[in-house]
Formats: sequence, structure tokens, C-alpha cells
Amino acid sequence: MTDNIPKTMHAVVLTGHGGFDKLKFHRDWPVPVPESGEVLIRVAACGLNNTDVNTRSAWYSKGNNDATTGDALVGAEGEDGTWGGASVSFPRIQGADAVGTVIRVGDGVTHSLIGRRVIIDGWLRDWNDPLNREKAGYFGSECDGGYAQYTKVSHQQVHPVDTTMSDAELATFACSYVTAENMLNRAAVTDEDTVLITGASGGVGSALIQLANRRGAKCVALCGAGKADAVKAVGPLAVIDRASANLGSALHDAIGKDSVDVVADVVGGVLWPQLINALTRGGRYTCAGAIGGPIVEFDLRTFYLRDLTFTGATVPPPGVFQDLIGYIERDQIQPLLAATYPLEELHTAQQAFIDKRHVGNIVVKPFV
Repeated sequence: MTDNIPKTMHAVVLTGHGGFDKLKFHRDWPVPVPESGEVLIRVAACGLNNTDVNTRSAWYSKGNNDATTGDALVGAEGEDGTWGGASVSFPRIQGADAVGTVIRVGDGVTHSLIGRRVIIDGWLRDWNDPLNREKAGYFGSECDGGYAQYTKVSHQQVHPVDTTMSDAELATFACSYVTAENMLNRAAVTDEDTVLITGASGGVGSALIQLANRRGAKCVALCGAGKADAVKAVGPLAVIDRASANLGSALHDAIGKDSVDVVADVVGGVLWPQLINALTRGGRYTCAGAIGGPIVEFDLRTFYLRDLTFTGATVPPPGVFQDLIGYIERDQIQPLLAATYPLEELHTAQQAFIDKRHVGNIVVKPFV
């Protein structure tokens, strides 16, 4: 398995903040060499996610007030254009949701990993201080990721998985489902809760439905009318049109009450005040995205007079990924693979991802 590893590979390389012109496809990029404690992986598939789009466009910059569009953003600054509020070094291979086979190991790594199919945990950590969020980084952001035929990563980030799912199906899980599970953990969701989920047709939204259902919670999904049937198939209690004029009334029509215990939000934007008004007294709001716009109207009176709890959810504790592997192996969650593209068509794949006409996630494959 370690023989005949080429010196060069196909890779899509981000050369700076901006539009699609900053993503360059190369046929002769150097294959990485695993150092001590690392493994080399032959990438079979890599899922797309908003972090890659937002980093490319510098959407995270405080100079940007717009929704996620995938275009270069006026006013955004590269110095604070990544998820961690700092600059990213270029060139950079993005792609956090990589699945593949370990084909070489560095010093200090057990050879028993060679030949194993693995999913990569995207969170880079100081393994002497793994709970310290200040020391966290992200695969494909602070180091090269999976939009390539080969990648390397710490052996502590690879998780062998025993399943009949395809590589492309497995590549839909890592980012979206870890994000969703972290949101539910942060909001302490139980089987007594009703949860309103925004962006329910996307990777995180559809993951939230499955993972909240796994806990026995009641899910109300919010999405565009054209995707309602596909989202219903994921298994929420009810689906509400995100264009409803009055969210409280739409909730009452769908579930017999105009409030929920938890809002799990990845959209933000102009609907945000209605989301907060939909929380029952003592309700919880958890957020891991703002693709509809990061700047919202916030009435502090609603917040404190109704005893609400707000939690942000970005860096999860290490055990969340291991939990996800267990859910996959026990068939407690199912992949929602919307489409696959060859790696060299990443521009087309990412535009389809940005257009949001799909349900679930989109994946690229480096070997076709």
C-alpha cells in the first residue's frame, strides 16, 4: 500500500481571497510527506462546506455585512477573513470533509492504520491541551485539506469506520454532522424539546433533523417551499415555509402552538427577530452560521425578560467526532448525498453548493 506513491498529484489550490479565479486546478502539485505523528491519506471523496466558501471570499471579516454569496466581498479584509478571525496563508488546499485510505504513516504511528478507510476529524488541536479552543485550527484552513488526491494529517484526527456506505456518502458527514451535534449539545436538547431548525435543506440543517430525532426531540424544519417534500423525507415533525409572513402563526398551524423550546440556527438574516420571538420563556437559541446575513436586529428586552439562553457553537470537544462514528456504524443517521463532481470541476460544484437548490451535501472526487 505504501509503494508507488507518486511525487505529484491533482489538487485545487486557493491562491488568495476572492472569487472563483482564486481556486486553481493543478495536475502537478507535490504529494505531501507525512512527518512524525502524521499519516498520508489517498483521498477518495471530499464534501463541500460553507467554511471553504466563506474563507475564500473573506466573508468572516468584520468588514463584511452581507449574506454568503461566494463572490469577492467589498469591504472584507483578508487579515480577519477566516473562521478564527485571523489571516490564512496562501497557497492553501481547502476541503475539510475528507474520506480516504491511509497509505503511509510517519514515525511514531502504528502501521496497523495502513490500508484502513478513515474519516478525518477536521479540528486541529493541541493534543496536550485538546479542550483549549484558543489553540484550535481547522483542516483545509490552517493546514492543507482534502481538495486533492492525497493529504496528510495527525494520526489522532483519523477515525477508521466500519460501514457499507460509499466514500462519497461518508464525505457528507464530518463538518455538517459534527457542527449539528455540537449545536444540540450546547443547547442541551432532550426528548422533551421541540426544536425549530433553519436552513433545513442544507448539510447542517438536515443533519440537525436526524440528530435531534435520534434524541427523541420534535423537529420543525424551516426551508423554501420548493424543497418541502425532500425535507419531509428526512423526518421532521413538520415543515414550514421560510417565506411565511408570520412565523408564530405558521408554527401554530403546523404543531398547535406558536413557540418552541430551542431554535437551532445557521441562517440569521432578516428572519432572525421572528426566530427569537418564537422561543418559549426559558428557551434556548444555538447558532453555528449566518448564511442569510450576520448582522441582525436584536431586542435585548426579549432576551432578558423571557429568560433566554444563547449559545454559539463552533469548536466541539474531541468526543463529538467519536460519537458521530458510532452513529454511522449503528445506522442511526443516514447520508444525504445530493451530487458528486470530479475534483477538477470544483468551481461548478461550489457554485451548485452556493445556489442551494439541493438537499443534503455535495461531494467532489479526486480520482475518476
